Amino acid sequence: MAPQAPPLLYYMAASPPCRSVLLLARALGLRIVLRELNVLAGEQLDAAFIKLNPQHTVPTLDDNGFILWESGAILCYLTDQYAKDDSLYPRDPKRRAVVDQLLYFDSATLQQRINQYFRPVAFSGANPDPSSLQKVEEALGYLDKFIEGRAWTAGDYCTLADFSLAVSVSNAEAFGVNINKYPQIRKWYTRSKQEMLGFEELNQAGANMLASILKQKAQENEGDKEHT
Repeated sequence: MAPQAPPLLYYMAASPPCRSVLLLARALGLRIVLRELNVLAGEQLDAAFIKLNPQHTVPTLDDNGFILWESGAILCYLTDQYAKDDSLYPRDPKRRAVVDQLLYFDSATLQQRINQYFRPVAFSGANPDPSSLQKVEEALGYLDKFIEGRAWTAGDYCTLADFSLAVSVSNAEAFGVNINKYPQIRKWYTRSKQEMLGFEELNQAGANMLASILKQKAQENEGDKEHT
């Protein structure tokens, strides 16, 4: 029987959900083949990719014909399939439920609010919305409470939730949010940057890229206002 090929990941380097998958793969020591799609140029709308993923989103995983999208689902699958133990995604139902809760919080609340702040400025030419920024800060306040008394977001050791949330917090910080206002987040985030393999290479570079887009668009908006 021929050995299986490594999983193939369709991704974009700046994409936050893609970056969480890249951090996990590095932590697992998992070899993956990367195929970058320029979403800004519409490469995800190629007919072949739409046939693979009708939602045409990144990240999309092709593990020897098993196709999966949505970063949370990919994180869970790769860990169940390739991790040497269950420390990143516990098999115990209650401990796993805590990890799931944090993954859902990130995708439905923190990450969503960061997107609501970032996207109108970066892609629609809108001015930064202070109320949207307040919503981001509110979500970070929730996270700060969640982490209280824990070394990592779900307990005493790193789990899938930490990869996902660290990416979101790095985006918020790059967009100008003062992370030092949240003491529990500050301690956990410092630990994440120090202990997550490839954090600067796989994550921070993408956060900086998005921040530069936001800054450029904000400056363009200010320039437009001065000429009206």
